[in-house]
Amino acid sequence: MTEYRRNFRPGGCYFFTQVTYDRRPWLCNQGARRALRSAIEKVRLKLPFAIAAWVLLPEHLHCIWQLPEGDSDYSARWRLIKTFVTKQRDESWEILGKGDSRKKRQEQTLWQRRFWEHTIRDDEDYRRHCDYIHYNPVKHGLCLAPREWPYSSFHRFVKEGRCESDWVSNETLALPEVVGNE
Repeated sequence: MTEYRRNFRPGGCYFFTQVTYDRRPWLCNQGARRALRSAIEKVRLKLPFAIAAWVLLPEHLHCIWQLPEGDSDYSARWRLIKTFVTKQRDESWEILGKGDSRKKRQEQTLWQRRFWEHTIRDDEDYRRHCDYIHYNPVKHGLCLAPREWPYSSFHRFVKEGRCESDWVSNETLALPEVVGNE
């Protein structure tokens, strides 16, 4: 069995990628968005964390979380979020078919088992990952500019004056290969 090594830094800032099972595109439907928002709100009451940046795409999401001082348990937060969303699922976004391994473990087929995590190292790393998050819908051909994608913290960044609304419109964002692909 593969041994996953995670970096747990109390009070850390982390970039995550969470993918749906078999990359099925259900995340952006209204019921799924509502369930995800509700799940995050419930988990944050029990295990607080701040969402610094976010983008929701049909079959995956990227986000940056800041955990409270002394706390490094992002895995529990993801487990609870995924569980709450799964329990709130609607038949319109039910994913059919389970492999033998999932049947044996009584797992649902909404989420990939694992998530990907990267510990944010410094301000430059943070900025690059925020850029990656906000540019991701353009990268995947879902829109021509970040301002066109509704499910993103890009709009909050613009409102707060942290980003111009026409940022990378009609151009390609050049980021180091490692950002988002570490």
